Amino acid sequence: MKIISNKSKLIKFAHYENNLGFVPTMGCIHQGHISLIKKCISQCEKTIVSIFINKPQFNKKSDFQKYPRKLKKDISILKKLKVDYLYLPSVNQIYPNGINNNIKISSFKKRLCGKFRPGHFEAVTDVIDRFIKIIRPQKIYLGEKDMQQLKIIEHFVKKKYNKIKIIGCKTIREKNGIAYSSRNFLLNLKEKKISSKIYKVLINKKKNLIQKKISVDRIKNKIFELGVHKVDYIKLLDINKLVKPYRKNRRYKIFIAYHLRTTRLIDNI
Repeated sequence: MKIISNKSKLIKFAHYENNLGFVPTMGCIHQGHISLIKKCISQCEKTIVSIFINKPQFNKKSDFQKYPRKLKKDISILKKLKVDYLYLPSVNQIYPNGINNNIKISSFKKRLCGKFRPGHFEAVTDVIDRFIKIIRPQKIYLGEKDMQQLKIIEHFVKKKYNKIKIIGCKTIREKNGIAYSSRNFLLNLKEKKISSKIYKVLINKKKNLIQKKISVDRIKNKIFELGVHKVDYIKLLDINKLVKPYRKNRRYKIFIAYHLRTTRLIDNI
């Protein structure tokens, strides 16, 4: 595995690849990331993984500071997976002229997390755009756990780079049902048990919610009883357009965002 931190050096290798797959990460590699990387390796001649903790997408300075960092372990995992390139850019390499605050993204940003994290999706889309310009991949692999983010990037890339394919990959879960996330490292044992119980509540109540036999408020109250500090939203939405499902449309999921102490978690089921 070639570890590259210099943009010019990366361009020298990457721009000559005809079937290059890209997996963007912020590090703290877990089984969710590993599933993306394995799929990328199986579909592409070469695979590049980036590790870059993108400060502009954090709404609070404290969230950025406490984000888990495990670079040595990450490198070991990526080597075992036989990733071709690991890109470790500096802030100056990604933002030589500052942040683009005028980036245009889809109306999906106004829903769900967009209401609670102003500027977040603009920052995520901006950094992906910058990576695309540097790496020039043919395929980008993203997880469905961050479904709203996936849809926003998919829409943006299709409009601006019509030859690049966005590959959405299914959510990978721990044995207790919790979706793998780097933020899980911030949870204590009690909080992990609460998160697992939330997953089970949503699985058990989804059919009743679809059939309108139970209200969102009742599900929310049940989740508060488990020890959650705050719920940003619980919504049943069409997975393609992130709107309330039509009667005949069965492609929908429950979307949730909640807080355990200072850690915010999202999921869709």
